[in-house]
Amino acid sequence: MLIELGITFLNTLRDVAPIVLLIAVFQIFIIKKSIPHLKNVIFGVVLVIFGLTFFLMGLEQALFPVGELMAKQLSNPEFITKTYSGSLTDWKAYYWVYIFAALLGFSTTIAEPSLYAVAVKANEVSGGTIGTLYLRFVVAIGVAIALVVGTYRIVVGDSLATYIMVGYVIVVIQTIFVKKDLVALAYDSGGVTTSTVTVPIVAALGLGLASAVPGRNPAIDGFGLIAFASVFPMITVLGYAQINDLAIYFKKLSKN
Repeated sequence: MLIELGITFLNTLRDVAPIVLLIAVFQIFIIKKSIPHLKNVIFGVVLVIFGLTFFLMGLEQALFPVGELMAKQLSNPEFITKTYSGSLTDWKAYYWVYIFAALLGFSTTIAEPSLYAVAVKANEVSGGTIGTLYLRFVVAIGVAIALVVGTYRIVVGDSLATYIMVGYVIVVIQTIFVKKDLVALAYDSGGVTTSTVTVPIVAALGLGLASAVPGRNPAIDGFGLIAFASVFPMITVLGYAQINDLAIYFKKLSKN
């Protein structure tokens, strides 16, 4: 494990170094100013390198294996026969997988650092109108729904392209009927969910499920959950905005 830790540290250092070098070059040679609070910046960079190193080790040693293991255990024929009396080929036989996927998607999204950062900035620029917790909650619901639909697609073997196209058609239609100042935030909310915490666990879930369900190929069916996790948060955030618009509209009608 120490050898793996050292390799991960060197890889992290290699990945972070170009970013630090780029910022330093622009600050010193293009902007031609010294880096403010240099000691704090250096200390922050060191923390980032060590933090990413331990985080990546944690993903490899715990989160990724656990996600894959849980998917395989919940879709194991021995477990299914204990909880479901129907055929193993019936999509309803995997209802525990759907429940686990929904809870996993919700919890990992709530813990996603990138989503928290976007929610905080959205709260700041909106003057507190967009609540940090509300935005995270709505996006997390979108990811939960996404993983339920995505795991169902893996079980039944439907075409990934069809689901994704339908999802984006819904997003486009919603975009037409929602306030424009929330459209960009909704689109960004779909992107930030597929980040450091969510992606490894979701990928492990898809691969574990595809390798356990009879007739599924992990290379073909195991991937695609991340795409669902990008589309459905857009739908839920835009839907939340539309519900707010309707609430304001009916409140005005009641006053009149």
